[in-house]
This record gives sequence, structure tokens and C-alpha cells, in this order.
Amino acid sequence: MYAKQYEITLPADYNMGIIRRRVAGSGSALDDRAGLGLKAYLIQERGVAGASVNQYAPFYLWTDIGAMGRFLVGGAGFQNIIRDFGRPAVHHWMGVAAVAGPARAATPRAASRLVAALPANQARLTHPTDGGEDDDQTSRVAAEIERLTNLARHEDVHTAVLALDPRHWQLVRFVLWRDGASVDAEATETYEVLHLSAPHLPDLPRGRAW
Repeated sequence: MYAKQYEITLPADYNMGIIRRRVAGSGSALDDRAGLGLKAYLIQERGVAGASVNQYAPFYLWTDIGAMGRFLVGGAGFQNIIRDFGRPAVHHWMGVAAVAGPARAATPRAASRLVAALPANQARLTHPTDGGEDDDQTSRVAAEIERLTNLARHEDVHTAVLALDPRHWQLVRFVLWRDGASVDAEATETYEVLHLSAPHLPDLPRGRAW
């Protein structure tokens, strides 16, 4: 499993109806894409749900890295983004864990994201509440997987994912929600989901990815 996301920040007066129409017209193009676990078509709209910017920020989970490569540089879709918006930086993370929530059968309408550093001396993504620290990286990641699993038990969770950028030592926690994402109080970003393509959702790992 491999996660990626690009963020296209748009002018403050941009008409986000353009993005909504874009997704409504072409979002289904990846509904049967080989090697794609899911693509969530995400937006933030300035002034809505606390968003300070207009942004189009799709999030992907790939089951096949070769398929991701074909999408990015093999002429299988990403050229349309480059044509219309220029070439954005693509954040990418190796998958650590994926958990199906009780709302997996529903259509997600919101998403939350938490990206945080994994310093050598920090026990959790957020400040520990038990007053202790654990210097073992394996234990820290295991604790985050447990936190992810606990969060995924919420009745509105569709899918919850934990992934790692081992260059910058960052963890990303991404959650799809049936309704609002306000339940995830730790999230640094929340999004509206315009469409979900999930042709190989069942092929994502269940729990820890190794």
C-alpha cells in the first residue's frame, strides 16, 4: 500500500463550483483503475467549515506502485492535472496500516488528515497524556496503529489509514467519514469529499501492512 496526495491551492476568489463540476464530470474515470485502492476527491472551500483557503487536494491509496507510476509519469491521467493547474509537488508515504470502519458501506462525505513529525524522543503523534515516553520507534508506531484502530471503531468511519514518510520521518493519519470529520479533534486538516473511486478497496491491507 502506498499513499500520495497533491494540494492545489487556488485563489481566494476562485469559484470552487469549477472544481465541483470537474469532479462531477470526470471523477468516475478512475472507478475501475487497476492498482488503485481508493482516490478521495477532496476540497477545502474558503470560509466553509473553518477552511482558510480554496484547495483541491485528492488523496490516493495504491495497492500497486507500478500503477501509481503509470498514473504519474506514464500518461495515465496525471497529465490532465499538469495541463490545467501546472505540476504540483506530490506528497507520498509508505502504508503502515489500514482499517475498515463501521461505515465502510456508506458514501464518505468528509475526510480528516493529521501529518506530524515522528521525532526520536516523542512517543505519540500528539503529546502523551500518561507522562511517560518510549524511545523505541517500533513501540511508538505500534501505539499509533492502536490509536488508529480505536478511532476506526467510530460509527461514522469509512476507512482509516496510517502511513509514513521515512525521509522526513513524518506520519500521516487519514480518515474518511460518512458525515462530518469534527470527531477527529486532533486533525490538522479537514476536507469535503466530492467523490470516492475505490476499485480495489478490498485489496488494501487489513490492519498493519506487514
